[in-house]
Amino acid sequence: MRKLQIKMSMSFDGFVAGSNGENDWIFKTGDAESKAWALGQCSEAGLIIMGRKSFEAMAPYWPTSTDAFAPLMNEIPKAVFTQNGFKGIDQGDNPSPAVASWANARVFDGDLTEGIRELKAEDGKPIVAIGGAGFVRSLIATGLVDEYYLAIHPVVLGAGLPIFDGLAKSLFLKLVDVKVFPGGTTVHVYHPA
Repeated sequence: MRKLQIKMSMSFDGFVAGSNGENDWIFKTGDAESKAWALGQCSEAGLIIMGRKSFEAMAPYWPTSTDAFAPLMNEIPKAVFTQNGFKGIDQGDNPSPAVASWANARVFDGDLTEGIRELKAEDGKPIVAIGGAGFVRSLIATGLVDEYYLAIHPVVLGAGLPIFDGLAKSLFLKLVDVKVFPGGTTVHVYHPA
């Protein structure tokens, strides 16, 4: 049985993106040490999951990116969850392995809880959820998350997209680790209490 991990960057005031989805603040407050740690964490994923909007934003970017995360983002299998249908992505005539990895993502368009239970029942390395805010909020509401990796960045946005609002019941967590990085970002790792 696989673990489900949420890995999100958050502002000091609890937003994972600005009101219009802005996330440039993540890169302005990171440092080489925190990026190296995040790369190590990413390499441990057996499956990356996200909502449709995030998938459609990332799929055209990563196959041609030169960012240090690109090889991992293009190699690790992916799954996309949608409630509004998914048209897939165009592979072109001769798709690269990177493009094919995005085009061949598993698509779940039914009940989120059922889809997560199906993935968790499989053997393999952890399932890592990376976004977006609405999708992660829905994941939290399922009660199936095993670990939360919350990177708290030293920036106050004042408004934005939260992931912990609107829960039907309180969520109690146990802090199991904290990493502090030179640029001021801290990663808090929690398990459900």
